[in-house]
Amino acid sequence: MARLGLGAGWDCLFANDFDPMKAAAYRANFGEDDLRHGDVWKLHPHDLPGRADLAWASSPCQDLSLAGARAGLSGGRSSAFFGFWWLMEALGGQDRAPRVIVIENVSGLFTSHGGRDFEAVCAALAGAGYRFGALEIDASAYLPQSRTRCVIIATLADPGALAGRASPSRAVREARDRLPAPLKARWIDWRLAAPTRRNQTLAAILEPDDVVAWRSDAETAALVELMDGLHRRRLDAALASGERQVGAVFRRMRQGRQRAEARFDGLAGCLRTPGGGSSRQFILVTEGGQVRSRLLTPRESARLMGLPDSYRLPTSITAGLHLAGDGVVVPMVRHLAAEILEPLLLGAPAAVAAA
Repeated sequence: MARLGLGAGWDCLFANDFDPMKAAAYRANFGEDDLRHGDVWKLHPHDLPGRADLAWASSPCQDLSLAGARAGLSGGRSSAFFGFWWLMEALGGQDRAPRVIVIENVSGLFTSHGGRDFEAVCAALAGAGYRFGALEIDASAYLPQSRTRCVIIATLADPGALAGRASPSRAVREARDRLPAPLKARWIDWRLAAPTRRNQTLAAILEPDDVVAWRSDAETAALVELMDGLHRRRLDAALASGERQVGAVFRRMRQGRQRAEARFDGLAGCLRTPGGGSSRQFILVTEGGQVRSRLLTPRESARLMGLPDSYRLPTSITAGLHLAGDGVVVPMVRHLAAEILEPLLLGAPAAVAAA
């Protein structure tokens, strides 16, 4: 998805993923010439060709997500970051350090272990000679999905006019202010212009009603019974309107009890990997005082990440949902490329390495 977002002006030199399903999807869409499927820790610097302008790292987020165990960067999955970073340090020792590095993860990285994980990433970048800064970006600026991410951009070059008076989010400000003075001295407040205003709602990306599988009335009633308070009031308001209203629902555990939490603001909730039944997102449609429910489809999930309908998804429903829930928002990457990454590289011939 990072490759799609960067666009045709970039050449991919190297790509890596541990997950066989995602590797297969990559081959189906891009071929396999630049792909290495396997553990990042088993890669060697000689596996990475040339000197890339950009290295992009989206390591597994489960150990940093608020929905996970918050094990931090020492967790078994998110420690893939340090496998990536070992390669970056080795490339630097060969005078092949990427000119720009992007590290994308969940917003939990800002506060994981009291900010120590974020500091560790910044310290690694500073130790390799990079200046860096972070952005907190919500996918809802581009697509009808609420999905907030931490994006760290590091550069070996002078950021020039790309740095300056910015208005970072509270999470970014607090993470920056917690850093020790030597790391603050290397911090960049990145300027990022607002994207074109989104004019698409959740309803616009859904499949036609007659080609999807709806749940039974009893199943819908059971889902509604899990709602209380604010979420039940939202549903009641949608029903009372009599008009067609589209909402999104997740089942969550709250104080030891399962609850259904609904939203009718035109956005889907943050896509997740389908690790269990409660991680699947439901669609609610109210019309004429009636309510129907169904599960979000893999293709709809892909659209919520900005993937075109021509993108080949895995044939398995679970695999398709996993690919989308674990991905990067395509138009966010394009916006970053146009506003920061490409200007940083001063129009030089561009190439991307991803691990």
